[in-house]
Order: sequence, then structure tokens, then C-alpha cells
Amino acid sequence: MDRKFLSWLLFSIVLELGLQSSFPLCARPAPRFQPLAREQAENKADSVLALLTLDEKISLVVGDRMFFIRSVPRLNLSEVFMADATQGVHIRDRAGNFDLTSYRMEKSTAFPCPIALASTWNEELAYQYAEAVGEECRAGGIGILLGPGMNQYRHSQCGRNFEYFGEDPFLRARMIEAYVKGVQGTGTVATLKHFVANNTDFYRRKSNSVVDERALHEIYLPPFKAGIDAGAMAVMTSYNLLNGEWCGQSKAVINGLLRKRLGFDGLVMTDWWSVYDGEKLVRSGQDLEMPDAVALKDLRRLIDEEKVKVADVDRMVKSILSTCFAMRLYDRKKDPAVAGTFENHEQVALQTAREAVVLLRNHGGILPVRSEVRSILLTGDFVDSLAAGGGSAWVEGYNNRLMLDELKRVFGDRLRFAIDPSPDEIRSAELVLCNVGTRDSEGWDRPFALPDDQEKKVKACVDGNPHTVVIVTSGSGVRMTDWFQRAGAVLYAWYGGQTGNRALAEILTGETNPSGKLPITIEKEFEHTPGFGYIPPGESLYSDWNREEESERSVYDVHYREGVFVGYRWFEKRDVKPLVRFGHGLSYTRFDYGNLDLSKKTFHENDTLTVSFTVENTGGRRGMETAQLYIRDVASSLPRPVKELKGFHKVDLEPGQSKVVRFRLDKSAFAFWNPATGDWFIEKGKFMVLVGSSSGDIRLKREIELR
Repeated sequence: MDRKFLSWLLFSIVLELGLQSSFPLCARPAPRFQPLAREQAENKADSVLALLTLDEKISLVVGDRMFFIRSVPRLNLSEVFMADATQGVHIRDRAGNFDLTSYRMEKSTAFPCPIALASTWNEELAYQYAEAVGEECRAGGIGILLGPGMNQYRHSQCGRNFEYFGEDPFLRARMIEAYVKGVQGTGTVATLKHFVANNTDFYRRKSNSVVDERALHEIYLPPFKAGIDAGAMAVMTSYNLLNGEWCGQSKAVINGLLRKRLGFDGLVMTDWWSVYDGEKLVRSGQDLEMPDAVALKDLRRLIDEEKVKVADVDRMVKSILSTCFAMRLYDRKKDPAVAGTFENHEQVALQTAREAVVLLRNHGGILPVRSEVRSILLTGDFVDSLAAGGGSAWVEGYNNRLMLDELKRVFGDRLRFAIDPSPDEIRSAELVLCNVGTRDSEGWDRPFALPDDQEKKVKACVDGNPHTVVIVTSGSGVRMTDWFQRAGAVLYAWYGGQTGNRALAEILTGETNPSGKLPITIEKEFEHTPGFGYIPPGESLYSDWNREEESERSVYDVHYREGVFVGYRWFEKRDVKPLVRFGHGLSYTRFDYGNLDLSKKTFHENDTLTVSFTVENTGGRRGMETAQLYIRDVASSLPRPVKELKGFHKVDLEPGQSKVVRFRLDKSAFAFWNPATGDWFIEKGKFMVLVGSSSGDIRLKREIELR
């Protein structure tokens, strides 16, 4: 039996049982690859370390040819190849002045971007997505995947939001742990990045994230903790400073937060050209400077002058060797047998795209498109080119399906494309499909507002024809305030990868029922968000790489004054209504919630609370609904959010079918970080258990008391 089919079958059985926990309940085959036990890997590392010369040790703690850990041929240590990124393998012929053609893969699958994956709210799909990426790393002889990217969606302008998993730490944590297990089950190292609080790409090497202890532990660290607990073998530090020190050379960040607080004992590497002081780097707990020696260019001199110890370098080398031995990276070669699995990978990408598209608005049930609609006008900027995020995360893909081609396939002669339709063309169409979007990229941030020409076009469409469906292709939230309520329907399609437009066509026609839910809040105005004002006075957004300009600038502070109140927490605390709420997503069918039951009316700190309820499909189509569970602390000694996500489960229901959903909550679902004690704290008192379809659509609630 095909292994992918078996995985889907087992997961379907779990769905039929209707069980879900706030901890992932995974029904999947055991991974093919099992790492070497830590003790064995460290023993092998110690044996090799004793044979290395000092020069060889120094060579191992700095990268080589942009994407390699250096080889030591006399000890049979081969070079180890790394590759970007989270949404597929970025194939390179060259890196700087270095020829990489001997490592070039024939192709790699372009998956939907990670924020689209987060929109599926489907942990099992995240596992399969990551497993497919890991398999393609095996095909290319890639030992270390430089992902998953997992920083916080703090504000909508960040150029790398498309690489991350949204605004909520619980959702991000659950998706990340599934991703890590999927990648590393193939023998490929997962690299959690970027540690930590790297939430803007505006002159990113000069941004100092000023974050308080509580916000770090409640918002920014939980996804890293989840990835570490899932077994991630590598972490990449970030470009930014945290509270005044560059993360890649900060002892407080690496030894303090990462190694001691989160318990990480694997390989730590710098982001590319992100460190400056070799002495600090060696003492920080860092292991590997990438892509070459900048901070460590004088490491031999630092040793000779006794500013750093050989024992410190030995620790770095041992960490690198232990990781490589544990994951058998010195034996990794290209695996041509994986080529036969690419068709399965494309199917995983397609299913991800199907479940990622979010139907934000559907006034009067304009979607799906009815067969009697005979005149459809298509216009937009990404209709005849594939929308995708740029930078290191960019993946070319193969069998790329353009929106124009896919919509012609399903609508045939009913569809007409016009780059700049006239008012008469817009008015006379029975249905208008208007595509807008952004080109997000690593290296710079972009405005929340759409480009002027796109804003003008979408307004002309919705003003000229109430039967306008707006299709947004972006990696982050965009401003839709002036036309959202006048559009007939709005679909958020993200960057869907090579198969995304096929999924879009299926949703427009009704072949697929949309089930995506927003992993972000979309504001009405950027000024309404905590991220507003992060750009220094006198500066403005730019596009394209600005390394020289960046190097000339001084460090600037980004104050995270909102603390733990980020995303939906911010809007609810301030009682400001956003345009679209976190967790929102419509369907072509209807779901009712009922029969909320709690296993206890009162509970104690070490008890487990079981929450159960039913979800019923009361409409006329099969559909998937993501039930969301939030917790509210009724009265707390420290300010807490109005609600916090603590569980979610996606159910697949036929018309008239219902299922019981169960969540099992332990004390972590009720705790907050107490700076006074430097630890998690659960406070006695009353809590509300809230269940609904989104953060703004709570259907069921029940009070419970902790004694």
C-alpha cells in the first residue's frame, strides 16, 4: 500500500473518532529515520575531537562556500550541505562566487507558503508537507534544511511574514512541532529560525527588539520550545539585537534563553553575516558562524592571546560533530529513488492549497460560481504570472499552474481576461474576478496598503459591479478597508505554490469547499496595530536589498510596548474592531455547535480537564470546520488577554453529520509567566472556557473554577 495513502487513511480514522487534545494526537506511521542516540553521537564526537588539529577545529566552526559545513578528508568527515527553506528546496546553481551545480537538483516542489500552511489549521497536513520537503532534501543530498521559519507575525508590513506561521503562539507551536517531526523523519535536520524576536526586515541587522520577559515567554518563545521538544536538531540565531545585544553573539540569548531555559542541546548557527565580535560569539554558546569567517576571522589570534579558550572551541566543534553524527549527515548522498515520490509531494502541495484558501466574505452566496453565469471577466496583476514570496524562501517549482490557465480550464469560453478593463466591460460582466496582491520578500518590509494602481483597479471593479470576487495573493495582511464591504466575495489565496491556482479554481467552482481560517488578524488601518511607529523618524520603507545603506545606519530600537497583547489580543484589549478577526473563515455549508460539557466544575492545578462538544454540518455540502477553544482568566493579578487560543481541531463532515470534539487541558492552558518568580504560574480563581468558529464567533461558553 502507498505510504502516503496509508498516512491519510490513518488520519481519517482519527477524524472519525472525533478526538483531539491540546497536545497533538498524531496517527501516522513511525518515521523511517531514527537518529543516533545522543550518548552514542557524543561519544563518536569525542573520539574525532581528540584527533583534530587546532587548525581543523577552527575550520569547522565557520561555514564554507556559503552553504557547507567544512570537510576533514583525513578523518573521513565529508562536507555537509545546507539549503533554504521552509516552503520547499531553493535550488541554486551558484552561491556568491561558488559553483553549486554538482549539488543541483533537477526540480523541487513549490509548496504553499508557511502562512498558508498555518491557514489550514491541520497538524497532520503540516507533518506531510514537511515530510515531503525533507524527502526532497534527501533527493538533493541536503543534510540541513534552513527552516522552518517561525517568527511571530507582529505586524502586517514585515516582508517575511509569508515564511512564518501567524500571530498566535499556540497555533504556531502546534504546526511547528508537526513540521519538525515531518522533516526529521526523513533524516534531514530541521533548523528553527530566527532566534529570537526577529519580526521586521526593515534594516534588519540594525533593529533592536526591546521586549519584556513576560512577552518573550508567552508570545515569542513557545513555538521554539515546541520545536525543540519535537526534536529539532538545529537553531539559527537572528539578525536583530535583543535588548541591546546581537542575538548571534549574545550569551543571554543563546546560553541563557535557548540552552538553559528551553533546554536545547543541538547545533546553533548564525544567520548569514549577522555577528561581529568573535570573542563574544565563542563565549555565547554559539557553534557555527555562517556563511564564512567574519567575527571569527581572527579566532587563532584570540586563542593565542588567551581571550578565548581552546576548550570553548572544542565545545563548538563537539556540538557540530554530535549533530552530524546523530543525523548521519556524513553519510548523506543524493538519493535518486526519491524522484519517484514527487507526484505525491505535488498532491500534498495541492491539498495544502485547498485547505489554505480563506473565504473572508461571501455576500448573498455569490460563490461558488453558478453554472448559469455565462459572462466572467478576469483581471489583476498576478493572473498570468505566479505570485510567490522572494528571498531565500523562493522556490521555482515545476508544473506551475497560472491563474489564467486554471480559470480558463474550468470556465472555458465563459471567461474573458482583460488587463485594464473599461467601466463598460466591468459593468456588463455577470461576474468579475479581480486579483490583487503583493510581492513580499526577505530583506525589506512593504506597505500595508496595496500599490496605488491595484487599489484603483479593485475599487473600479467593486464600484462598477457588485458581483465582484476579489482574490488576494499575498504573504501577509493587506489594506482592504475601502472596498471590503462592497465586494461580493473576498478570497485570501496567499502564495499557493505551484498548484495553488488549481485549488483556487476548485474553490471558485465549488468542487472544493473552502476551509481555511485566518492565522492572523487583518486590521482596518496599520495605525491601529501595535507595530505602528516602528520605522525610525525620517526613514521610509524601501524595496530591494540595501546592504550598503544598512551598514551605514545606526542601531534603532523597536519597542514591544504591547507586551503580551499582540494580534487579536491587542484588538480585544483595546476594544478596537479589526476588519477581519483571527480564526475567521467561511464555508459553503453551515456548522452548528452544541452540547458543551466539562469533566469538572472545579479543578486543581495538577488535574486534567476534558472539554467536549459537538459540531454538526447543518448545510447542504460536505465541509471541514476548525473548532477553536479559548480560555479567559476572569480575574488575574496581572493583565491578561480577553481570551487565548488553547486548542483547535479540524473536522470533516457530510451534510447532517455531527462529531464529538474533545480537548484535554492541563495546567499549561491556564498559566501565565510571572516575572516576579521567573516561572509559569497558575492562579486560583474562575476561568471561562470558550468554544467557537473564530476568535470573534464564540458559540459556547462555560465557567470553571480552579481551587
